[in-house]
Amino acid sequence: MYYFAYGSNMSEKRLTRRIPAMRLGVAVLRGYMLAFTKPSEADGSAKCDVCPTGNENSLVYGVLYEIDPEHKPVLDRYEGLGYGYTSETLEVTHNGRKLSALAYVAVNRDETLKPFHWYKEHVVQGAVENDLPQEYVNGIKSVKSVPDPDGKRSAMELEIYRNP
Repeated sequence: MYYFAYGSNMSEKRLTRRIPAMRLGVAVLRGYMLAFTKPSEADGSAKCDVCPTGNENSLVYGVLYEIDPEHKPVLDRYEGLGYGYTSETLEVTHNGRKLSALAYVAVNRDETLKPFHWYKEHVVQGAVENDLPQEYVNGIKSVKSVPDPDGKRSAMELEIYRNP
């Protein structure tokens, strides 16, 4: 099955620590915008979401992965399916072809929340690693983030980029 990652799971290092996945490359979701507005059930910070805009010129870049359907329940748990995200099948474009892909979409949104620095760094790392357009990467980098009060969690989350 195809999985469209647009947030922290764009980072192959992050996703493959969760489930086996084969990266197929960059894909585009039209009619949506990327936002850091999904409230985290675990830590109260903001996570990524794709918000419908009704405008076909709006787009979200992400990474298309192929995953075994038997691993979807594991990914569902990591993504908090039923606790803030729903899984939907969305149409994305990859290498000029339209494909149906699994994506996680927030049930609730809170525009007052900010992501933790480490979470935003996962998203930036994934965007850079997959050569997303620089303007798009700069947009992610410009998102205001806050320090995680749990310094150990922050260090643990970013360790994957320090050790190849």
